[in-house]
Amino acid sequence: MSEQPVNEVEKKDVPTAPPMELDAELVLEPIPEQPQDPTKMAIEERLPEEIDLGDPELYFNRELSHLQFNARVLEQAMDENHPILNRLMFLCIFSSNMDEFFEIRVAGLKSQLEYSREKNGPDGMHPKKVLNLISEHAHKLVRRQYRILNDIIFPKLAEENVQFIRRTLWTDKQSNWVRRYFRDNVLPIISPIGLDPAHPFPRLANKTFNFVVELEGRDAFGRENGLAIVPAPSSLPRLVKLPDDVSEGGDNMVFLSSIIHAHADQLFPGMTVKGCYQFRLTRNADLEVDSDDIGVDLAGALRTELQSRHYGSSVRLEIAENCPDHIVSSLLKQFDLEQQDLYQIDGPVNLSRLMAVLELVDRPDLMYSPFSPGLPRKLASAGGLFEAIRQRDYLLMHPFESFSPVIDLLSEAAKDPNVVAIRQTLYRTGARSPIANALVEAARNGKEVTVVIELRARFDEAENLALASRLQDAGAIVVYGVVRHKTHAKMILIVRREGNNLTRYVHLGTGNYHAGNARLYTDYSFMTCNKEIGDDVHRVFQQLTGMSKELKVKKLLHAPFTLRNRLLEMIDREAKNAQNGDPSRIIIKVNSLTEQKLVQALYKASQAGVKIDLIVRGICTLRPGIKGISSNIRVRSIIGRFLEHTRVYYFYNNRNPEVYLSSADGMDRNLNNRIEVAFPLQDYKQVRRVKKELEYYLTDNTQSWILQSDGSYQLSKPRKGEYRSAQRALLSELADSTRQS
Repeated sequence: MSEQPVNEVEKKDVPTAPPMELDAELVLEPIPEQPQDPTKMAIEERLPEEIDLGDPELYFNRELSHLQFNARVLEQAMDENHPILNRLMFLCIFSSNMDEFFEIRVAGLKSQLEYSREKNGPDGMHPKKVLNLISEHAHKLVRRQYRILNDIIFPKLAEENVQFIRRTLWTDKQSNWVRRYFRDNVLPIISPIGLDPAHPFPRLANKTFNFVVELEGRDAFGRENGLAIVPAPSSLPRLVKLPDDVSEGGDNMVFLSSIIHAHADQLFPGMTVKGCYQFRLTRNADLEVDSDDIGVDLAGALRTELQSRHYGSSVRLEIAENCPDHIVSSLLKQFDLEQQDLYQIDGPVNLSRLMAVLELVDRPDLMYSPFSPGLPRKLASAGGLFEAIRQRDYLLMHPFESFSPVIDLLSEAAKDPNVVAIRQTLYRTGARSPIANALVEAARNGKEVTVVIELRARFDEAENLALASRLQDAGAIVVYGVVRHKTHAKMILIVRREGNNLTRYVHLGTGNYHAGNARLYTDYSFMTCNKEIGDDVHRVFQQLTGMSKELKVKKLLHAPFTLRNRLLEMIDREAKNAQNGDPSRIIIKVNSLTEQKLVQALYKASQAGVKIDLIVRGICTLRPGIKGISSNIRVRSIIGRFLEHTRVYYFYNNRNPEVYLSSADGMDRNLNNRIEVAFPLQDYKQVRRVKKELEYYLTDNTQSWILQSDGSYQLSKPRKGEYRSAQRALLSELADSTRQS
């Protein structure tokens, strides 16, 4: 998910909910459990002391929970509090999310079965069972997606004079224009492939747009074969806007699929086209770079693997629902897929391409109202960022507050003659981004620039390889982190000569150094010149760029070394406080929560009486609300205009609160297999601020989905006049102003 603030609209007496004719309860379905042992009592009926905290009944399945997150994203397309073009955007995001889900998660499960490497998760469910349930739920979601598109979104857009015109409704003027467009732009580059022994089935790349055409007749060589494949050129837009002179006002668009379909006969002169059906094949797109085979060149190994990404094993076939059964069966056989891998759709394949509408249509009245991110006044002063940070630490929350100070800090450092060195981690940023430009400038100005680039950031590998080459060409030192551990920490270290001393300036964040995402994702940025934090960041960079034993850090928590164990210790401390009758509280906000020891520690704290609030946007395997086990745990997911991305760990600590912000989610991969950092807030005002912002999320009753003990999610329903939205509150409080603090 896979990501601008909700505009202020008139409040309604009840939250917008899907109408019943579109199966409003779909998203609320419980997550299926592993069939229960008939000899064992249901977990709800057992005494707490009789329950093993490793019992599979205490865990939801990771993949099915992931699907439920995608379902909550889809439901945003039904929420009338979002402007109509942004509701379309959520449909597109859902489509993109589902693509990645199949490319990575479904593909991974299929690989387990193919190579007999089946591995059950904490929920105990076999991968084959998981795949069957994924197919069942994904088919429901996809059918719902297209019903929303056809029955809700398209008609509402048509009411606003934004129309997608079917080929059967083209006027003569429009038909003539489309014919010329096909002749001049499509026909010269399209390559139809008739299937016969000399023309085998083409090797289709992952997610490419294709047509299967049923033909009748003999060609010039006397060949008589019933099928042809027409790959749609990737260089052509999937959506074409008609000029005003062939339309009667408004914004009128046609799909490339309609253009090709209408002129399919011109691709096969003299043949009869009996049918033309669009389809798309999804393949395994997960890169597998074996660390034992990398040798001395990770970049080279990755470049080699990238070449094969587009042709992994097949995992899903999407095809027009009117395609005849015999053709569908032929394609399934060709791609070695089963019936449960088939998705017959009522509309264009790959709805994520509809995102182009936001660029083609100039209708700001149909989109979120723009806003200007806020900025603390002292950071905007003429004295410069080094002077401001030397006086105090700064905490920013994007996108409500500006990301520009982060870029400006690097830009100032690149030009400042007193800056001698810059070190930074990069995960997703872009080879031509403002961050990259500042680092290039710094290197060219003679600074010692060292950049740790994580080449294996999924689907950004090629961009990161290009970024690495650009930085190296500028004279920067580029390293790729640690082979068996992805570098996911977000750190900048700037060393500046001040008098006879060297001062370390630090930026730490919960999100990537990506200016575009900083307008769409919620994330924290922290800037300081605190000596202990600076020393810690220096040591972490030493570990990343050199080779050494584990280096002790004083303030930071560092995965895979100290972060998980310290989190477990702080959870246990809250449990002991509760047992001793002292006040206790835990609030954790993450994208996903799956790490089993972390979940078990939270169960134990709940049993001890600790009140625990978990704000988990996406995957959550913890099962709340089980009497005697998790009855003190409440889990909610916030889905709205911005993608929730902050990671916050709050512990009441017997009236002396500790707050850590982190790059790490509560997942096994983050806590055990990645380079991550969590950093403490030591200014009590900042601690109180973050606690207040967490309370906005805990009291949200318009975009908050509450996880039930059966795995279903229930949308919060505000009473009349009691509407609370965390994202709107943060916009109101932090954006559109230059504040004193």
